Amino acid sequence: MSDPRISWDQYFIAQSAILSTRSTCNRLHVGAILVRDNRIIASGYNGAVSGTPHCTEVGDLMVDGHCVRAVHAEQNALMQAAKMGIPVDNTELYVTDVPCLECTKLLLQAGIIKINYMRNYRNDPFAAELLEQKKVPLVHVPFAAQTAKQVNLDQFIDPSQRSE
Repeated sequence: MSDPRISWDQYFIAQSAILSTRSTCNRLHVGAILVRDNRIIASGYNGAVSGTPHCTEVGDLMVDGHCVRAVHAEQNALMQAAKMGIPVDNTELYVTDVPCLECTKLLLQAGIIKINYMRNYRNDPFAAELLEQKKVPLVHVPFAAQTAKQVNLDQFIDPSQRSE
């Protein structure tokens, strides 16, 4: 008898996608989850510094093609772990989009051993070189149509909330 559950990779990449819906970025919604031993130890999504205005409220603050108001999802996941005193050495990252160069450097310095991503996004050649030098795999984990069917969030909608 086969296991009807979604795979661990699909479970965590789906979690990062759901987490990305909390993003307050107008340009790209990103979610990131740090995982150790198939357990989520920290998570983050991209948005403004806590307690400051969000891009969705006051607009993007663009400098040289980048919104400087935003803290990246990967950075927020690392900071959440740090604030809670959770070591991240030897953990995996599941993220909706390939990390930028700065996030890649932070992840490598923090001891992340594998980066799983859903979508390509402005992949940086030097980030790829650093990952190769450190022997940290960058693994494409596309969100599968079968996973979407299995997750089936419609089953959880309260009948009184349906607008049919």
